[in-house]
Amino acid sequence: MQALIFSAGFGKRLGPLTEKTPKPLLTVGGVSLLEIAIRRLIKARVSSIVINTHYKADQIKDFISQKSFGVPIRVSHEEEILETGGGLKNAARFLEDGAPFFIHNADVLSRVDLKSLYQFHLDSKGALATLSVRQRLSSRFLLFEEGRLCGYQKEGKTRSFSKSGEFKALAFDGIHVVSPRIFSKIKEVGKFSIIDLYLRLAEEGENIQAFLADSFAWRDVGNSEDFLKGGQEAPFWLEELS
Repeated sequence: MQALIFSAGFGKRLGPLTEKTPKPLLTVGGVSLLEIAIRRLIKARVSSIVINTHYKADQIKDFISQKSFGVPIRVSHEEEILETGGGLKNAARFLEDGAPFFIHNADVLSRVDLKSLYQFHLDSKGALATLSVRQRLSSRFLLFEEGRLCGYQKEGKTRSFSKSGEFKALAFDGIHVVSPRIFSKIKEVGKFSIIDLYLRLAEEGENIQAFLADSFAWRDVGNSEDFLKGGQEAPFWLEELS
């Protein structure tokens, strides 16, 4: 089982905090966001990890070289930032071992049960991807009909390809499990969003599943206010890693 951690972004929403330090290396309770994600994935029995890099990539490479996590960690570098879809496509050469793999944003703290997420994906026979989602406030929602992706809402605008017109609007956690079959289906080139990719494939009939994670704590720490809150909650987020 493998994993890809998205770590290439500029972290602009964090303002001066990321002027000298890439967002994945900001610390919560003395532990970097990147290390927290790595350790959670290893606890879920991931055997190798890929980290995509762009902004201040040398610092992330140095961090990896100075740490020993007990599993191989490789870098998928992007000379030009490729966003999440392009980042996935660029990392394909590291992830084609035939088994579904995790994707995990570096800027989320969570207690989502990764083993259960992975098993849910395996049990959803034929699913191309399974997304950890929840009911929470957001400016962007994914729409699901009977657990399958069928559209999105953004800033009050809805695009749906639901057959019945009945769907649930859920917010994405930035944690997913993906079948390597996806690589043969990517037509997009250059910089593109993985959500746009999922939406295209779902509209074409692919099964993109929802894993409802409301019962698990989660926090996006991609902006200054939520990063501060994450730091205040550090004992809670680090507790399961001990």
